[in-house]
Amino acid sequence: MSERGGGTVVNISSGAATNVLEGWSHYCATKAAVLALTRCVHKEYAAHGVRAVGLSPGTVATAMQKSIHDSGVNPVSELDWETHIPPEWAARAVAWLCSDAAADIAGEDFSIKTPEGRRRVGLPEPGQR
Repeated sequence: MSERGGGTVVNISSGAATNVLEGWSHYCATKAAVLALTRCVHKEYAAHGVRAVGLSPGTVATAMQKSIHDSGVNPVSELDWETHIPPEWAARAVAWLCSDAAADIAGEDFSIKTPEGRRRVGLPEPGQR
């Protein structure tokens, strides 16, 4: 990317990087590593035009959430299916993070769990799919 004049690296992060959950030591540890990687890439490559950002989408309606629900391990397993966002929302956030509108987020983790984050991306409120 640096040889081509820059670009954006979007790492899929999670609130689990900083808010650990019972039964998810492997998941929380790897997401904490993703957050550290995002910050390191920003420090090492920002001067070369490469922007790194993390996306914490919240819970997304995927097969993974079905497995989590069936596990009963922690509070995430108790969420109603309607609580999870559609995968398309996460995809829209990735595309937005690659745009100039997201330049101020470089080196940080961005969440679409918050109303502010969803507004910036142009996403509706949950339940308004």
